[in-house]
Amino acid sequence: MTQHSLPRRLSMITLCGATVLSSPLVSSPAFAEGETPAAAPPVVSASRPVPESFADLAARLLPAVVNVSISATLKPGDGDDDDDDGPDGSPGDGPQIPEFPPGSPMEKFFHNFMNRKPSPDAPPRKMQALGSGFIVSPDGYIVTNNHVVKDADQVSVTLQDDTVLKARIVGRDSRTDLAVIKVDAPHPLPTVAFGNSDAARVGDWVLAIGNPFGLSGTVTAGIVSSRGRSIEHDAYDDFIQTDAPINRGNSGGPLFNLKGEVIGINTAIYSPSGGSIGIGFSIPSNDARGVIEQLRNLGHVQRGWLGVRVQDVTHDIAESLGLPSLKGAMVAGIESKSPAEEAGIKPGDVINKLNGEAVDGKSLPRLVAAIPPGSKAAFGIWRKGSALTLDVTLKPSPEAPDLPPTAPRKDDTAKKTIKLADLGLTLGVIDDAARQKYHLTDSQRGVLVTAVAPDSPAAERGLEAGNLVTEVQQVEVDSPEALSREIDRSRDAKRHSVLLLVQDSDGMRWVPLPLDKS
Repeated sequence: MTQHSLPRRLSMITLCGATVLSSPLVSSPAFAEGETPAAAPPVVSASRPVPESFADLAARLLPAVVNVSISATLKPGDGDDDDDDGPDGSPGDGPQIPEFPPGSPMEKFFHNFMNRKPSPDAPPRKMQALGSGFIVSPDGYIVTNNHVVKDADQVSVTLQDDTVLKARIVGRDSRTDLAVIKVDAPHPLPTVAFGNSDAARVGDWVLAIGNPFGLSGTVTAGIVSSRGRSIEHDAYDDFIQTDAPINRGNSGGPLFNLKGEVIGINTAIYSPSGGSIGIGFSIPSNDARGVIEQLRNLGHVQRGWLGVRVQDVTHDIAESLGLPSLKGAMVAGIESKSPAEEAGIKPGDVINKLNGEAVDGKSLPRLVAAIPPGSKAAFGIWRKGSALTLDVTLKPSPEAPDLPPTAPRKDDTAKKTIKLADLGLTLGVIDDAARQKYHLTDSQRGVLVTAVAPDSPAAERGLEAGNLVTEVQQVEVDSPEALSREIDRSRDAKRHSVLLLVQDSDGMRWVPLPLDKS
């Protein structure tokens, strides 16, 4: 699949919103006449020889890097909101609108031509795309990006010796943009191993190997440019930035250190032009390793869930709370019946440690998600000038996992819509059109609220079109029929209200919905 670029919103922030870090002005110490200040100690660093060639390393690694080819069926309307974008969100390669005088007939003609919409009755069209991947086990498990294979009807893998093998999707995860596919080979395949991405330092040499623009087995070299980058893709962003040239088609390919270990999976570039300008992003191996293991074993990812909404601690917050440092994540809200609520975490608390490790508002969601559900974790809390530790048993994340595109969905045979007139709700299934209309990710599951009647019980409780209902009375629902059935059970039990777990743009919340007029 073609390499996807940073969102335009982020690119503006990155290019135009440079952050200036400053230190308080400090007066120079006074010296007596004739006295000279002591010389500053020299900066000493361990020398690392610059490699004369990467040839031996590349020759050893190339056999384990593969080309991933997919074919997909695009339905009319797919991608209509981003006509200038490529299949994975990167800028397209087609012509751009020329510059014409504003309001001129030529400007209007070209604008209408470039932004024409396909007819809804147009037949589906086939798409071919290429990406990269690398083999992690001799029996044929291969790691790549989720955005490479998520829409695929068929997946095939080409080895370095030009052997083409059919592949199946074992599991995928849109939150981290990782996927695992599997091929059946007649002999054991060459593999590469993961390294410790936390040991990679800014300035270390790295190699990227992949399939840019279909040019298989392309090797490029660069350095680690930065660590811990966020590109506003997800709450779990923690990318390695590199200047090793990566382009469209490098998606899913490995980023190696000089030991030949995978320390990153190439996934995104910043590119106004669509080509490499030396700013690429890779998923760190330490973040990816646990996700990949779960995809291999379970086919999906189980994440720990704390149930809090947090924000970074600012200077003003730290000063007002008497915090000794700026580290920490301030709790802005707590989900009902969440592990945080049960453990006694309160709004206004500052979480500054997780199992003894310092955290902030950015790192906390990622570190919590990496802890297996059911595990107990120790949270360091700053509350009203005092430090305390709370032990919390994490629950599974209420967000449903991604399914392979070939897996049948449970709601395929269900009714498309159900209307609950007395509650003011119209419910539907989450199909491709709904995901596009309400900007839902491919990992979101549940029952879609398609309409809410004015002055109805649902409207009074704040439900809106586009909300997702994932549970009724703590029972998971995945179709309008299942939701209606659970509400009927509550009526049969003579309940006055029914508890819905609703997901909206702000997150998850419990909504008690009255079942009678009283």
